[in-house]
Amino acid sequence: MPYRGRLAPTPTGRLHLGHARTFWFAQQRARAAGADARLILRMEDLDAARCHPEFAAAALEDLRWIGLRWNEGPDVGGPHAPYEQSKRQEVYLEVWQRLRDGGFIYPCARSRADVQRAAQAPHAEDEDAEPIYPAEWRPPTGIGREISTPGQANANWRFRVPDGETVAFTDALCGPQAFVAGSDFGDFLVWRRDDVPAYELAVVADDYAMAITEVVRGADLLRSTVRQILIFRALGWTPPAWCHAPLLLDENGKRMAKRHDALSLTALRAGGADPDKIIATFARELAK
Repeated sequence: MPYRGRLAPTPTGRLHLGHARTFWFAQQRARAAGADARLILRMEDLDAARCHPEFAAAALEDLRWIGLRWNEGPDVGGPHAPYEQSKRQEVYLEVWQRLRDGGFIYPCARSRADVQRAAQAPHAEDEDAEPIYPAEWRPPTGIGREISTPGQANANWRFRVPDGETVAFTDALCGPQAFVAGSDFGDFLVWRRDDVPAYELAVVADDYAMAITEVVRGADLLRSTVRQILIFRALGWTPPAWCHAPLLLDENGKRMAKRHDALSLTALRAGGADPDKIIATFARELAK
């Protein structure tokens, strides 16, 4: 199968240099794969409360300004449209139904705050990790199969992980990776109480539907990869290859965030920055 990579901005704010570097690296991976390689831009705008059309429009403008080009996307169309997650609810509902029918997921009345407060719930080292769901809170297998739509339960839906199993993969940049289910990560969200698909389910559904062969993204999502591998496995689908790029850090050694407005692509563009010089910096870093 020809190489198919993807760019997946989330329009909750202005894209910054860290996003640009990762997306540029994704483009380089696609170009290195040959003339028949394709790069897909997918707008990950599921969260209506935080995602805004002006940020989505700015993302397209800023990425074009920095020199990125894609073969499929919300602005250019393509065979796998729509390319906005907010318009792909039917795709996600079908995946939810398959996971429900297979007994892989269950409705959960516990909130994230409940899990965080659980004294027996271990916490992963990274600050953004989802707290580990206590195994004793799980319902029996099969609970929820009678529910016809995820919103009917008025609950979060979680994926039941195989406790004690090591889920491993080899990353193109980070090398061999392994995480233990139930210890490094627990039962995770696939559908939210407010009837919105969670990140893990949506990206698996879209990467499969859009025939993505390699996922290039930031190294902060390594742990998400094993969750997604479990969803791929439950659905009987072959996962893509994985390539997690190092994060761009700020002056305090923290990963760059959308609050760094001065380093947003929009601000740099308005200030007359030279995109060719920015790309040249990325290229030098890649060559190290």
